[in-house]
Amino acid sequence: MSDQERLAGYVEVWWQAVDALTSLLEKLPEEEWSTPTDLAGWDVRAVVAHVAHLEKVLATGAEEHAEVGEPPHVTSMMGLYTEIGPANRRTATPDELIIEIREAATARHTALLADPPTDGSAKPERIFGGVPWSWETLLRNRPLDVWMHEQDVRRAVGRPGGMDTPAAQHTADYLLESMGFVLAKRVGAPAGTTLLVEVEGSAPAAFTVNEQGRGERLPTAPEQADATLRMDRETFVVLAGGRRPDAAAAVVVAGDEALAQQVLAQMATTP
Repeated sequence: MSDQERLAGYVEVWWQAVDALTSLLEKLPEEEWSTPTDLAGWDVRAVVAHVAHLEKVLATGAEEHAEVGEPPHVTSMMGLYTEIGPANRRTATPDELIIEIREAATARHTALLADPPTDGSAKPERIFGGVPWSWETLLRNRPLDVWMHEQDVRRAVGRPGGMDTPAAQHTADYLLESMGFVLAKRVGAPAGTTLLVEVEGSAPAAFTVNEQGRGERLPTAPEQADATLRMDRETFVVLAGGRRPDAAAAVVVAGDEALAQQVLAQMATTP
Protein backbone atom coordinates (compact mmCIF):
# COMPACT_ATOMS: atom_id res chain seq x y z
CA MET A 1 0.00 0.00 0.00
CA SER A 2 1.36 3.45 -0.92
CA ASP A 3 1.61 6.31 1.57
CA GLN A 4 -1.15 8.14 -0.27
CA GLU A 5 -3.51 5.16 -0.01
CA ARG A 6 -2.78 4.63 3.68
CA LEU A 7 -3.18 8.32 4.53
CA ALA A 8 -6.42 8.48 2.55
CA GLY A 9 -7.68 5.58 4.66
CA TYR A 10 -7.00 7.52 7.85
CA VAL A 11 -8.85 10.51 6.43
CA GLU A 12 -11.90 8.39 5.64
CA VAL A 13 -11.98 6.87 9.14
CA TRP A 14 -11.62 10.34 10.72
CA TRP A 15 -14.44 11.67 8.54
CA GLN A 16 -16.71 8.84 9.67
CA ALA A 17 -15.74 9.49 13.30
CA VAL A 18 -16.64 13.18 13.00
CA ASP A 19 -20.05 12.26 11.58
CA ALA A 20 -20.68 9.75 14.37
CA LEU A 21 -19.71 12.28 17.06
CA THR A 22 -21.83 15.13 15.70
CA SER A 23 -24.79 12.81 15.07
CA LEU A 24 -24.61 11.74 18.72
CA LEU A 25 -24.37 15.35 19.92
CA GLU A 26 -27.46 16.34 17.96
CA LYS A 27 -29.47 13.86 20.05
CA LEU A 28 -28.39 15.25 23.43
CA PRO A 29 -30.72 17.58 25.36
CA GLU A 30 -28.97 20.75 26.49
CA GLU A 31 -28.97 19.74 30.16
CA GLU A 32 -26.73 16.75 29.38
CA TRP A 33 -23.99 19.01 28.07
CA SER A 34 -22.99 19.86 31.63
CA THR A 35 -22.54 16.19 32.60
CA PRO A 36 -19.02 15.46 33.95
CA THR A 37 -16.93 13.06 31.85
CA ASP A 38 -14.07 10.73 32.79
CA LEU A 39 -11.64 13.51 31.85
CA ALA A 40 -10.78 15.50 34.96
CA GLY A 41 -12.24 19.00 34.91
CA TRP A 42 -14.17 18.48 31.68
CA ASP A 43 -17.89 18.10 31.15
CA VAL A 44 -19.48 17.15 27.83
CA ARG A 45 -19.36 20.78 26.65
CA ALA A 46 -15.62 21.01 27.32
CA VAL A 47 -14.93 17.78 25.43
CA VAL A 48 -16.89 19.04 22.42
CA ALA A 49 -15.27 22.47 22.60
CA HIS A 50 -11.85 20.82 22.55
CA VAL A 51 -12.72 18.88 19.40
CA ALA A 52 -14.07 22.04 17.79
CA HIS A 53 -10.86 23.89 18.66
CA LEU A 54 -8.52 21.35 17.09
CA GLU A 55 -10.63 20.91 13.96
CA LYS A 56 -10.82 24.68 13.53
CA VAL A 57 -7.05 25.11 13.81
CA LEU A 58 -6.42 22.29 11.33
CA ALA A 59 -8.97 23.72 8.90
CA THR A 60 -7.81 27.33 9.05
CA GLY A 61 -4.23 27.30 10.31
CA ALA A 62 -5.16 30.08 12.75
CA GLU A 63 -4.12 29.41 16.34
CA GLU A 64 -6.27 30.59 19.24
CA HIS A 65 -5.15 32.09 22.52
CA ALA A 66 -6.78 32.24 25.94
CA GLU A 67 -5.86 32.85 29.55
CA VAL A 68 -6.49 29.45 31.10
CA GLY A 69 -4.70 29.89 34.43
CA GLU A 70 -3.37 26.77 36.16
CA PRO A 71 -6.19 24.23 36.34
CA PRO A 72 -5.42 21.56 39.00
CA HIS A 73 -6.13 18.73 36.54
CA VAL A 74 -3.53 19.93 34.02
CA THR A 75 -0.08 18.36 34.27
CA SER A 76 1.68 19.37 31.03
CA MET A 77 2.12 22.16 28.50
CA MET A 78 0.00 20.22 26.00
CA GLY A 79 -2.64 19.94 28.69
CA LEU A 80 -2.66 23.72 29.03
CA TYR A 81 -3.03 24.02 25.26
CA THR A 82 -6.08 21.77 25.24
CA GLU A 83 -7.77 24.09 27.73
CA ILE A 84 -7.88 26.87 25.13
CA GLY A 85 -10.83 25.41 23.22
CA PRO A 86 -13.11 25.05 26.26
CA ALA A 87 -12.06 28.48 27.59
CA ASN A 88 -12.92 30.26 24.34
CA ARG A 89 -16.25 28.45 23.93
CA ARG A 90 -17.79 28.67 27.39
CA THR A 91 -20.77 30.64 26.10
CA ALA A 92 -21.23 28.75 22.82
CA THR A 93 -24.53 26.92 22.46
CA PRO A 94 -24.61 23.20 21.68
CA ASP A 95 -25.80 23.97 18.14
CA GLU A 96 -22.94 26.43 17.62
CA LEU A 97 -20.37 23.85 18.72
CA ILE A 98 -21.84 21.15 16.49
CA ILE A 99 -21.92 23.50 13.51
CA GLU A 100 -18.34 24.61 14.16
CA ILE A 101 -17.10 21.01 14.12
CA ARG A 102 -19.07 20.13 11.00
CA GLU A 103 -17.99 23.24 9.08
CA ALA A 104 -14.31 22.94 10.03
CA ALA A 105 -14.20 19.20 9.32
CA THR A 106 -16.00 19.64 6.01
CA ALA A 107 -13.55 22.32 4.88
CA ARG A 108 -10.60 20.17 5.89
CA HIS A 109 -12.04 17.02 4.33
CA THR A 110 -12.65 18.85 1.06
CA ALA A 111 -9.07 20.17 1.06
CA LEU A 112 -7.60 16.72 1.80
CA LEU A 113 -9.57 15.16 -1.03
CA ALA A 114 -8.58 17.91 -3.46
CA ASP A 115 -4.89 17.79 -2.55
CA PRO A 116 -4.21 14.51 -0.75
CA PRO A 117 -0.91 14.10 1.09
CA THR A 118 1.36 11.58 -0.60
CA ASP A 119 4.33 11.33 1.79
CA GLY A 120 3.65 10.13 5.32
CA SER A 121 6.99 11.42 6.59
CA ALA A 122 6.44 14.98 5.33
CA LYS A 123 5.31 17.73 7.72
CA PRO A 124 1.81 19.22 7.31
CA GLU A 125 1.59 22.95 6.71
CA ARG A 126 -1.14 23.22 9.34
CA ILE A 127 -0.91 21.58 12.73
CA PHE A 128 -2.04 22.50 16.24
CA GLY A 129 0.11 23.58 19.14
CA GLY A 130 3.35 23.33 17.20
CA VAL A 131 3.56 19.56 17.70
CA PRO A 132 6.33 18.12 15.47
CA TRP A 133 4.12 15.54 13.79
CA SER A 134 4.36 14.12 10.30
CA TRP A 135 1.34 13.56 8.04
CA GLU A 136 1.40 9.93 9.17
CA THR A 137 1.17 10.80 12.86
CA LEU A 138 -1.36 13.59 12.43
CA LEU A 139 -3.79 11.71 10.23
CA ARG A 140 -3.47 8.51 12.22
CA ASN A 141 -4.16 10.33 15.49
CA ARG A 142 -7.25 12.28 14.40
CA PRO A 143 -9.65 9.28 14.19
CA LEU A 144 -8.40 8.11 17.57
CA ASP A 145 -8.92 11.50 19.19
CA VAL A 146 -12.40 12.09 17.77
CA TRP A 147 -13.61 8.56 18.52
CA MET A 148 -12.19 8.57 22.04
CA HIS A 149 -14.07 11.78 22.75
CA GLU A 150 -17.26 10.34 21.29
CA GLN A 151 -16.87 7.53 23.82
CA ASP A 152 -16.18 10.03 26.63
CA VAL A 153 -19.51 11.64 25.83
CA ARG A 154 -21.34 8.31 25.53
CA ARG A 155 -20.12 7.09 28.92
CA ALA A 156 -20.98 10.40 30.55
CA VAL A 157 -24.58 10.50 29.34
CA GLY A 158 -25.22 6.75 29.44
CA ARG A 159 -25.61 6.21 25.70
CA PRO A 160 -23.30 3.31 24.84
CA GLY A 161 -22.54 2.48 21.23
CA GLY A 162 -20.03 2.96 18.46
CA MET A 163 -17.83 0.07 19.55
CA ASP A 164 -17.92 -1.74 16.21
CA THR A 165 -17.16 1.11 13.81
CA PRO A 166 -14.03 1.55 11.65
CA ALA A 167 -12.87 4.27 14.06
CA ALA A 168 -13.30 1.90 17.01
CA GLN A 169 -11.23 -0.75 15.24
CA HIS A 170 -8.60 1.79 14.24
CA THR A 171 -8.31 3.11 17.79
CA ALA A 172 -8.12 -0.27 19.52
CA ASP A 173 -5.50 -1.58 17.09
CA TYR A 174 -3.49 1.64 17.33
CA LEU A 175 -3.49 1.62 21.13
CA LEU A 176 -2.50 -2.04 21.17
CA GLU A 177 0.79 -1.06 19.55
CA SER A 178 1.77 0.82 22.72
CA MET A 179 1.75 -2.28 24.90
CA GLY A 180 5.36 -3.12 24.08
CA PHE A 181 6.36 0.32 25.36
CA VAL A 182 4.29 -0.22 28.49
CA LEU A 183 5.96 -3.58 29.15
CA ALA A 184 9.52 -2.40 28.53
CA LYS A 185 9.58 1.23 29.65
CA ARG A 186 6.66 1.76 31.97
CA VAL A 187 6.94 -1.56 33.82
CA GLY A 188 10.66 -2.03 33.21
CA ALA A 189 10.34 -5.76 32.61
CA PRO A 190 13.64 -7.59 32.00
CA ALA A 191 14.77 -8.70 28.56
CA GLY A 192 12.97 -11.78 27.32
CA THR A 193 9.74 -11.05 29.20
CA THR A 194 6.66 -11.79 27.09
CA LEU A 195 3.14 -10.36 27.22
CA LEU A 196 0.05 -11.44 25.31
CA VAL A 197 -2.89 -9.03 25.04
CA GLU A 198 -6.20 -10.34 23.70
CA VAL A 199 -8.76 -7.63 23.01
CA GLU A 200 -12.16 -8.60 21.66
CA GLY A 201 -12.41 -7.61 18.00
CA SER A 202 -8.65 -7.30 17.44
CA ALA A 203 -6.00 -9.85 16.57
CA PRO A 204 -4.07 -11.15 19.62
CA ALA A 205 -0.97 -9.05 20.15
CA ALA A 206 2.22 -10.47 21.68
CA PHE A 207 5.18 -8.42 22.90
CA THR A 208 8.63 -8.99 24.34
CA VAL A 209 11.48 -6.92 25.73
CA ASN A 210 14.60 -7.10 23.56
CA GLU A 211 18.24 -7.04 24.68
CA GLN A 212 18.29 -3.25 24.34
CA GLY A 213 15.42 -2.95 26.80
CA ARG A 214 12.86 -1.97 24.19
CA GLY A 215 9.43 -3.42 23.62
CA GLU A 216 8.93 -5.39 20.41
CA ARG A 217 5.80 -6.87 18.90
CA LEU A 218 6.24 -10.55 18.13
CA PRO A 219 5.09 -11.90 14.75
CA THR A 220 3.37 -14.83 16.48
CA ALA A 221 2.19 -15.38 20.02
CA PRO A 222 4.36 -17.60 22.24
CA GLU A 223 2.87 -20.89 23.39
CA GLN A 224 2.83 -19.54 26.93
CA ALA A 225 3.49 -15.86 27.55
CA ASP A 226 4.76 -14.72 30.95
CA ALA A 227 1.48 -12.83 31.36
CA THR A 228 -1.74 -12.78 29.36
CA LEU A 229 -4.47 -10.14 29.52
CA ARG A 230 -7.94 -10.76 28.05
CA MET A 231 -10.63 -8.09 27.87
CA ASP A 232 -13.40 -6.58 25.76
CA ARG A 233 -12.76 -3.55 23.58
CA GLU A 234 -14.33 -0.99 25.89
CA THR A 235 -12.30 -2.18 28.88
CA PHE A 236 -9.10 -1.96 26.86
CA VAL A 237 -9.90 1.51 25.55
CA VAL A 238 -10.73 3.03 28.94
CA LEU A 239 -7.54 1.55 30.42
CA ALA A 240 -5.21 2.48 27.55
CA GLY A 241 -6.90 5.88 27.36
CA GLY A 242 -6.41 6.54 31.07
CA ARG A 243 -10.13 7.00 31.62
CA ARG A 244 -11.13 4.44 34.26
CA PRO A 245 -8.29 2.60 36.02
CA ASP A 246 -10.80 0.58 38.04
CA ALA A 247 -11.86 -1.12 34.79
CA ALA A 248 -8.83 -3.38 35.33
CA ALA A 249 -11.07 -5.50 37.56
CA ALA A 250 -12.83 -6.78 34.42
CA VAL A 251 -9.60 -8.08 32.83
CA VAL A 252 -8.99 -11.83 32.83
CA VAL A 253 -5.38 -12.50 33.78
CA ALA A 254 -3.26 -15.61 33.20
CA GLY A 255 0.35 -16.30 34.06
CA ASP A 256 2.44 -13.99 36.24
CA GLU A 257 -0.16 -12.13 38.29
CA ALA A 258 2.27 -9.52 39.61
CA LEU A 259 3.54 -8.69 36.13
CA ALA A 260 0.00 -8.50 34.78
CA GLN A 261 -1.05 -6.08 37.50
CA GLN A 262 2.00 -3.90 36.85
CA VAL A 263 1.06 -3.71 33.16
CA LEU A 264 -2.57 -2.89 33.98
CA ALA A 265 -1.48 -0.10 36.31
CA GLN A 266 0.71 1.47 33.60
CA MET A 267 -1.50 1.06 30.54
CA ALA A 268 -2.61 4.67 30.08
CA THR A 269 -0.66 5.99 27.09
CA THR A 270 -2.85 8.78 25.68
CA PRO A 271 -2.30 12.40 26.82
